[in-house]
Amino acid sequence: QEQLVESGGGLVQAGESLRLSCTASGSILKFNKMGWFRQAPGQQRELVARISTGPTTSYVDSVKGRFTISRDWAKNTVYLQMNSLKPEDTAVYYCAASITTEWEYWGQGTQVTVSS
Repeated sequence: QEQLVESGGGLVQAGESLRLSCTASGSILKFNKMGWFRQAPGQQRELVARISTGPTTSYVDSVKGRFTISRDWAKNTVYLQMNSLKPEDTAVYYCAASITTEWEYWGQGTQVTVSS
């Protein structure tokens, strides 16, 4: 089974930054796309950022200009740099990856909490 492991979550104050990492057990070259989802308490999971093979990137409107997704082939890792964090960014963040068209692989999640 392909394994994705997230790290980098934590507790920060509004306006501060965090960088999340997602490391795969195998090469990320096989993935057509990778992305970051988040789920806040009582809310649906939403796609926050995505990177595809081009590479092309996309972001949910609420994080545009603040978050950046990137990848490191040698480390089999994708990152989510989160700047200017807001309390509404508080959620469990999940790394996901796809070989085809679906999000077939998921990490365990990492908690991000932003205080006012």
